Amino acid sequence: MKRTAIRLADGRELIYFDERDDAVRDQPDRRELPPLPAASQLRHDPLTDEWVAVAVHRQTRTFLPPANECPLDPSVGERLTEIPAPDYDVVVFENRFPSLSGRVADEPGEITPFTPVRPGLGRCEVVCFTADHDASFASLPPSRVRTVLDALADRTTALGELPGVEQVFCFENRGVEIGVTLHHPHGQIYAYPFVTPRTRSLLAAARRHAERTGGGNLYADVLAAERAAGERVVATNEHWTAYVPAAARWPFEVHVAPHRPVPDIPALDDAERDAFGPLYLDLLRRFDGLFDLPMPYIAAWHQAPVRVDRELGHLHLQLFSIRRAKDKLKYLAGSESGMGVFINDIAPERAAELLRAA
Repeated sequence: MKRTAIRLADGRELIYFDERDDAVRDQPDRRELPPLPAASQLRHDPLTDEWVAVAVHRQTRTFLPPANECPLDPSVGERLTEIPAPDYDVVVFENRFPSLSGRVADEPGEITPFTPVRPGLGRCEVVCFTADHDASFASLPPSRVRTVLDALADRTTALGELPGVEQVFCFENRGVEIGVTLHHPHGQIYAYPFVTPRTRSLLAAARRHAERTGGGNLYADVLAAERAAGERVVATNEHWTAYVPAAARWPFEVHVAPHRPVPDIPALDDAERDAFGPLYLDLLRRFDGLFDLPMPYIAAWHQAPVRVDRELGHLHLQLFSIRRAKDKLKYLAGSESGMGVFINDIAPERAAELLRAA
Protein backbone atom coordinates (compact mmCIF):
# COMPACT_ATOMS: atom_id res chain seq x y z
CA MET A 1 0.00 0.00 0.00
CA LYS A 2 1.29 3.45 -0.96
CA ARG A 3 0.45 6.36 1.33
CA THR A 4 0.45 9.94 -0.02
CA ALA A 5 -0.60 12.97 2.06
CA ILE A 6 -1.55 16.33 0.56
CA ARG A 7 -3.28 19.53 1.72
CA LEU A 8 -6.63 20.71 0.41
CA ALA A 9 -7.27 24.35 -0.52
CA ASP A 10 -8.43 25.25 3.00
CA GLY A 11 -5.51 23.49 4.72
CA ARG A 12 -7.20 20.20 5.63
CA GLU A 13 -5.17 17.02 5.29
CA LEU A 14 -6.07 14.37 2.71
CA ILE A 15 -4.34 10.99 2.47
CA TYR A 16 -4.44 8.61 -0.51
CA PHE A 17 -4.05 4.91 0.27
CA ASP A 18 -3.19 3.29 -3.06
CA GLU A 19 -2.93 -0.37 -3.95
CA ARG A 20 -0.31 0.43 -6.65
CA ASP A 21 3.16 1.72 -5.88
CA ASP A 22 3.25 3.74 -9.12
CA ALA A 23 0.19 5.88 -8.29
CA VAL A 24 0.95 9.60 -8.72
CA ARG A 25 -1.04 11.96 -6.49
CA ASP A 26 0.18 15.44 -7.41
CA GLN A 27 -3.15 16.97 -8.43
CA PRO A 28 -3.76 20.24 -6.51
CA ASP A 29 -7.09 21.26 -5.01
CA ARG A 30 -8.21 24.08 -7.35
CA ARG A 31 -11.30 25.15 -5.40
CA GLU A 32 -11.79 28.41 -3.52
CA LEU A 33 -13.06 27.40 -0.11
CA PRO A 34 -14.28 29.48 2.85
CA PRO A 35 -12.33 29.53 6.13
CA LEU A 36 -12.79 26.50 8.33
CA PRO A 37 -15.05 26.75 11.40
CA ALA A 38 -13.68 26.90 14.91
CA ALA A 39 -13.93 23.85 17.11
CA SER A 40 -17.29 22.87 18.53
CA GLN A 41 -18.14 23.37 22.18
CA LEU A 42 -18.22 20.55 24.71
CA ARG A 43 -20.66 20.93 27.58
CA HIS A 44 -20.59 18.60 30.57
CA ASP A 45 -23.88 17.13 31.76
CA PRO A 46 -23.50 16.83 35.55
CA LEU A 47 -26.54 14.55 35.84
CA THR A 48 -25.02 11.81 33.66
CA ASP A 49 -21.30 12.71 33.87
CA GLU A 50 -21.16 12.86 30.07
CA TRP A 51 -19.90 15.39 27.54
CA VAL A 52 -22.23 16.73 24.83
CA ALA A 53 -20.85 18.40 21.68
CA VAL A 54 -22.56 21.55 20.40
CA ALA A 55 -21.47 22.00 16.76
CA VAL A 56 -23.74 24.65 15.24
CA HIS A 57 -21.75 24.89 11.99
CA ARG A 58 -22.85 21.34 11.08
CA GLN A 59 -26.36 22.63 10.44
CA THR A 60 -25.11 23.84 7.03
CA ARG A 61 -23.34 20.63 5.97
CA THR A 62 -24.04 19.04 2.60
CA PHE A 63 -27.30 17.08 2.66
CA LEU A 64 -28.15 14.35 0.12
CA PRO A 65 -26.92 16.12 -3.02
CA PRO A 66 -27.76 14.67 -6.47
CA ALA A 67 -25.28 12.11 -7.78
CA ASN A 68 -23.67 14.60 -10.16
CA GLU A 69 -22.82 16.90 -7.24
CA CYS A 70 -21.40 14.31 -4.83
CA PRO A 71 -18.36 15.78 -3.00
CA LEU A 72 -16.82 12.32 -2.51
CA ASP A 73 -16.49 11.48 -6.19
CA PRO A 74 -13.13 12.04 -7.89
CA SER A 75 -12.53 15.44 -9.51
CA VAL A 76 -13.03 15.28 -13.29
CA GLY A 77 -12.46 18.29 -15.54
CA GLU A 78 -14.07 21.33 -13.94
CA ARG A 79 -16.19 19.29 -11.58
CA LEU A 80 -14.10 19.78 -8.45
CA THR A 81 -14.75 17.71 -5.32
CA GLU A 82 -13.10 16.95 -2.00
CA ILE A 83 -10.75 14.54 -3.80
CA PRO A 84 -8.54 16.35 -6.36
CA ALA A 85 -7.48 13.16 -8.19
CA PRO A 86 -9.45 11.79 -11.19
CA ASP A 87 -9.55 8.35 -9.55
CA TYR A 88 -8.58 6.75 -6.24
CA ASP A 89 -8.57 3.52 -4.23
CA VAL A 90 -9.11 4.61 -0.61
CA VAL A 91 -8.98 8.20 0.61
CA VAL A 92 -9.12 9.69 4.11
CA PHE A 93 -9.50 13.41 4.72
CA GLU A 94 -10.44 15.84 7.47
CA ASN A 95 -14.17 16.47 7.58
CA ARG A 96 -15.13 19.93 6.34
CA PHE A 97 -17.96 20.05 8.89
CA PRO A 98 -16.41 18.34 11.91
CA SER A 99 -17.98 17.65 15.29
CA LEU A 100 -14.46 17.87 16.78
CA SER A 101 -11.33 19.62 15.49
CA GLY A 102 -8.03 21.16 16.51
CA ARG A 103 -9.16 24.71 15.73
CA VAL A 104 -9.68 25.83 19.30
CA ALA A 105 -11.40 29.13 20.04
CA ASP A 106 -11.74 30.85 23.40
CA GLU A 107 -14.71 29.49 25.35
CA PRO A 108 -16.26 30.37 28.70
CA GLY A 109 -15.18 28.10 31.52
CA GLU A 110 -18.73 27.30 32.57
CA ILE A 111 -22.37 28.04 31.75
CA THR A 112 -23.52 27.39 35.31
CA PRO A 113 -21.45 26.24 38.28
CA PHE A 114 -22.58 22.72 37.38
CA THR A 115 -21.96 22.91 33.61
CA PRO A 116 -18.32 23.39 32.66
CA VAL A 117 -17.50 24.06 29.02
CA ARG A 118 -14.42 23.32 26.96
CA PRO A 119 -13.49 23.41 23.27
CA GLY A 120 -14.39 20.39 21.17
CA LEU A 121 -10.77 19.39 20.68
CA GLY A 122 -10.21 16.32 18.53
CA ARG A 123 -10.52 15.37 14.89
CA CYS A 124 -13.13 13.99 12.50
CA GLU A 125 -12.19 12.30 9.25
CA VAL A 126 -14.05 10.88 6.25
CA VAL A 127 -13.01 7.51 4.78
CA CYS A 128 -13.94 6.93 1.11
CA PHE A 129 -13.90 3.19 0.37
CA THR A 130 -14.00 3.47 -3.42
CA ALA A 131 -14.24 6.01 -6.22
CA ASP A 132 -17.38 4.22 -7.50
CA HIS A 133 -20.35 6.32 -6.40
CA ASP A 134 -22.83 3.48 -6.95
CA ALA A 135 -20.91 0.79 -5.07
CA SER A 136 -21.40 -0.38 -1.49
CA PHE A 137 -19.02 -1.86 1.05
CA ALA A 138 -20.56 -5.28 0.35
CA SER A 139 -19.59 -4.98 -3.33
CA LEU A 140 -15.89 -4.39 -2.61
CA PRO A 141 -13.35 -7.16 -3.29
CA PRO A 142 -11.54 -8.63 -0.26
CA SER A 143 -8.34 -6.89 -1.37
CA ARG A 144 -10.05 -3.49 -1.03
CA VAL A 145 -11.38 -4.42 2.42
CA ARG A 146 -7.78 -5.11 3.41
CA THR A 147 -6.77 -1.66 2.13
CA VAL A 148 -9.58 -0.05 4.14
CA LEU A 149 -8.52 -1.96 7.25
CA ASP A 150 -4.90 -0.88 6.78
CA ALA A 151 -6.06 2.74 6.37
CA LEU A 152 -8.09 2.51 9.59
CA ALA A 153 -5.06 1.09 11.38
CA ASP A 154 -2.92 3.96 10.07
CA ARG A 155 -5.42 6.58 11.20
CA THR A 156 -6.05 4.94 14.59
CA THR A 157 -2.33 5.11 15.33
CA ALA A 158 -1.87 8.66 14.02
CA LEU A 159 -4.95 10.12 15.73
CA GLY A 160 -4.11 8.37 18.99
CA GLU A 161 -0.84 10.29 19.04
CA LEU A 162 -2.55 13.70 18.88
CA PRO A 163 -2.44 15.69 22.14
CA GLY A 164 -5.64 15.32 24.11
CA VAL A 165 -7.13 12.41 22.15
CA GLU A 166 -8.36 9.61 24.41
CA GLN A 167 -10.30 7.33 22.06
CA VAL A 168 -10.50 6.65 18.30
CA PHE A 169 -13.80 5.43 16.83
CA CYS A 170 -14.09 4.12 13.25
CA PHE A 171 -17.57 3.55 11.83
CA GLU A 172 -19.80 3.40 8.77
CA ASN A 173 -23.38 4.65 8.51
CA ARG A 174 -25.31 3.18 5.58
CA GLY A 175 -28.77 4.20 4.38
CA VAL A 176 -31.01 7.24 4.67
CA GLU A 177 -32.92 5.38 7.38
CA ILE A 178 -29.79 5.61 9.51
CA GLY A 179 -29.34 9.31 8.72
CA VAL A 180 -26.60 9.44 6.09
CA THR A 181 -26.22 12.76 4.28
CA LEU A 182 -24.10 11.43 1.38
CA HIS A 183 -24.87 8.32 -0.65
CA HIS A 184 -21.27 7.65 -1.74
CA PRO A 185 -19.90 4.61 0.16
CA HIS A 186 -17.85 6.03 2.99
CA GLY A 187 -17.16 5.81 6.69
CA GLN A 188 -15.93 8.17 9.38
CA ILE A 189 -13.37 8.35 12.16
CA TYR A 190 -13.84 10.35 15.36
CA ALA A 191 -10.92 11.13 17.67
CA TYR A 192 -12.51 12.03 21.01
CA PRO A 193 -10.92 14.05 23.84
CA PHE A 194 -12.55 11.69 26.35
CA VAL A 195 -13.48 8.03 26.72
CA THR A 196 -17.02 7.66 25.41
CA PRO A 197 -19.93 6.64 27.68
CA ARG A 198 -20.45 3.33 25.86
CA THR A 199 -16.79 2.38 26.24
CA ARG A 200 -16.72 3.45 29.89
CA SER A 201 -19.63 1.09 30.53
CA LEU A 202 -17.92 -1.79 28.73
CA LEU A 203 -14.68 -1.18 30.61
CA ALA A 204 -16.43 -1.06 33.98
CA ALA A 205 -18.02 -4.46 33.34
CA ALA A 206 -14.69 -5.84 32.08
CA ARG A 207 -12.91 -4.55 35.19
CA ARG A 208 -15.42 -6.20 37.54
CA HIS A 209 -15.04 -9.48 35.63
CA ALA A 210 -11.23 -9.31 35.82
CA GLU A 211 -11.41 -8.74 39.58
CA ARG A 212 -13.79 -11.68 40.06
CA THR A 213 -11.81 -14.09 37.88
CA GLY A 214 -8.27 -13.06 38.69
CA GLY A 215 -7.58 -11.32 35.39
CA GLY A 216 -9.96 -12.86 32.87
CA ASN A 217 -10.83 -10.85 29.76
CA LEU A 218 -14.63 -10.49 29.75
CA TYR A 219 -15.11 -10.16 26.00
CA ALA A 220 -12.77 -13.07 25.27
CA ASP A 221 -14.70 -15.25 27.73
CA VAL A 222 -18.07 -14.23 26.22
CA LEU A 223 -16.75 -14.91 22.72
CA ALA A 224 -15.53 -18.36 23.77
CA ALA A 225 -18.93 -19.14 25.29
CA GLU A 226 -20.76 -18.05 22.13
CA ARG A 227 -18.46 -20.13 19.92
CA ALA A 228 -19.00 -23.15 22.19
CA ALA A 229 -22.80 -22.72 22.19
CA GLY A 230 -22.91 -22.17 18.41
CA GLU A 231 -26.62 -21.34 18.32
CA ARG A 232 -26.07 -17.65 17.60
CA VAL A 233 -22.94 -17.99 15.43
CA VAL A 234 -23.56 -16.73 11.89
CA ALA A 235 -20.14 -17.31 10.31
CA THR A 236 -16.60 -18.18 11.37
CA ASN A 237 -13.13 -18.81 10.01
CA GLU A 238 -9.68 -19.46 11.45
CA HIS A 239 -9.30 -15.95 12.90
CA TRP A 240 -12.79 -14.39 13.27
CA THR A 241 -16.28 -15.26 14.45
CA ALA A 242 -19.48 -13.38 13.63
CA TYR A 243 -22.29 -13.99 16.15
CA VAL A 244 -25.52 -12.46 17.37
CA PRO A 245 -25.09 -11.43 21.04
CA ALA A 246 -27.39 -13.32 23.42
CA ALA A 247 -28.69 -9.97 24.70
CA ALA A 248 -28.77 -8.17 21.34
CA ARG A 249 -30.48 -4.78 21.50
CA TRP A 250 -31.22 -4.38 17.81
CA PRO A 251 -33.43 -6.55 15.56
CA PHE A 252 -30.40 -7.67 13.57
CA GLU A 253 -27.11 -7.19 15.41
CA VAL A 254 -23.87 -9.10 14.89
CA HIS A 255 -20.49 -8.84 16.56
CA VAL A 256 -17.46 -9.68 14.42
CA ALA A 257 -14.51 -10.44 16.70
CA PRO A 258 -10.97 -11.77 16.28
CA HIS A 259 -10.25 -14.93 18.23
CA ARG A 260 -7.05 -13.39 19.57
CA PRO A 261 -7.68 -10.62 22.12
CA VAL A 262 -6.21 -7.40 20.73
CA PRO A 263 -6.98 -3.83 21.85
CA ASP A 264 -7.40 -2.17 18.46
CA ILE A 265 -7.13 -2.44 14.68
CA PRO A 266 -3.38 -1.65 14.50
CA ALA A 267 -2.72 -4.71 16.70
CA LEU A 268 -4.17 -7.12 14.12
CA ASP A 269 -1.53 -9.14 12.28
CA ASP A 270 -1.45 -9.75 8.52
CA ALA A 271 -3.28 -13.07 8.70
CA GLU A 272 -6.09 -11.56 10.78
CA ARG A 273 -6.43 -8.59 8.44
CA ASP A 274 -6.60 -10.84 5.39
CA ALA A 275 -9.18 -13.14 7.00
CA PHE A 276 -11.52 -10.32 8.02
CA GLY A 277 -12.62 -9.26 4.52
CA PRO A 278 -14.13 -12.51 3.18
CA LEU A 279 -16.12 -13.14 6.36
CA TYR A 280 -17.36 -9.55 6.69
CA LEU A 281 -18.36 -9.29 3.03
CA ASP A 282 -20.33 -12.51 3.38
CA LEU A 283 -22.08 -11.08 6.45
CA LEU A 284 -23.00 -7.82 4.68
CA ARG A 285 -24.45 -9.76 1.76
CA ARG A 286 -26.52 -11.78 4.21
CA PHE A 287 -27.83 -8.53 5.69
CA ASP A 288 -28.85 -7.34 2.21
CA GLY A 289 -30.38 -10.73 1.46
CA LEU A 290 -32.66 -10.80 4.50
CA PHE A 291 -35.36 -8.72 2.84
CA ASP A 292 -33.96 -8.54 -0.71
CA LEU A 293 -33.17 -4.82 -0.41
CA PRO A 294 -30.20 -2.76 0.78
CA MET A 295 -30.04 -3.04 4.56
CA PRO A 296 -29.51 0.19 6.50
CA TYR A 297 -26.84 -0.38 9.12
CA ILE A 298 -24.21 1.01 11.42
CA ALA A 299 -20.83 -0.72 11.55
CA ALA A 300 -19.00 0.39 14.70
CA TRP A 301 -15.46 -0.62 15.63
CA HIS A 302 -15.05 -0.93 19.41
CA GLN A 303 -11.41 -0.19 20.20
CA ALA A 304 -9.68 0.21 23.56
CA PRO A 305 -8.96 3.77 24.72
CA VAL A 306 -5.65 5.27 23.69
CA ARG A 307 -4.09 5.71 27.12
CA VAL A 308 -6.00 3.75 29.78
CA ASP A 309 -7.45 0.28 30.38
CA ARG A 310 -6.10 -1.16 27.15
CA GLU A 311 -5.65 -4.57 28.78
CA LEU A 312 -9.41 -4.73 29.42
CA GLY A 313 -10.39 -4.20 25.80
CA HIS A 314 -11.05 -6.70 23.03
CA LEU A 315 -11.43 -5.29 19.52
CA HIS A 316 -14.73 -6.10 17.84
CA LEU A 317 -17.00 -4.73 15.13
CA GLN A 318 -20.64 -4.23 16.04
CA LEU A 319 -22.86 -4.40 12.95
CA PHE A 320 -26.53 -3.61 13.49
CA SER A 321 -29.64 -2.50 11.62
CA ILE A 322 -32.81 -0.70 12.63
CA ARG A 323 -34.85 -2.71 10.08
CA ARG A 324 -36.97 -5.36 11.81
CA ALA A 325 -39.09 -6.38 8.80
CA LYS A 326 -39.23 -5.55 5.11
CA ASP A 327 -41.61 -2.65 5.77
CA LYS A 328 -40.84 -1.89 9.42
CA LEU A 329 -38.09 -0.03 11.28
CA LYS A 330 -37.07 -0.18 14.92
CA TYR A 331 -37.49 3.26 16.44
CA LEU A 332 -35.87 4.27 19.70
CA ALA A 333 -39.02 5.34 21.47
CA GLY A 334 -39.84 5.98 25.14
CA SER A 335 -38.08 3.10 26.87
CA GLU A 336 -34.96 3.18 24.69
CA SER A 337 -34.54 6.95 24.31
CA GLY A 338 -35.91 7.97 27.69
CA MET A 339 -34.53 5.23 29.95
CA GLY A 340 -31.89 3.47 27.85
CA VAL A 341 -33.72 0.13 28.18
CA PHE A 342 -33.88 -1.66 24.83
CA ILE A 343 -36.78 -3.89 23.86
CA ASN A 344 -35.95 -6.22 20.98
CA ASP A 345 -38.76 -7.54 18.77
CA ILE A 346 -36.71 -10.44 17.38
CA ALA A 347 -35.12 -13.17 19.49
CA PRO A 348 -31.33 -13.22 18.93
CA GLU A 349 -31.48 -16.95 18.17
CA ARG A 350 -34.06 -16.32 15.45
CA ALA A 351 -32.00 -13.45 14.02
CA ALA A 352 -28.96 -15.72 13.78
CA GLU A 353 -31.06 -18.42 12.09
CA LEU A 354 -32.40 -15.96 9.53
CA LEU A 355 -28.93 -14.59 8.78
CA ARG A 356 -27.48 -18.07 8.32
CA ALA A 357 -30.25 -18.84 5.85
CA ALA A 358 -30.00 -15.55 3.93
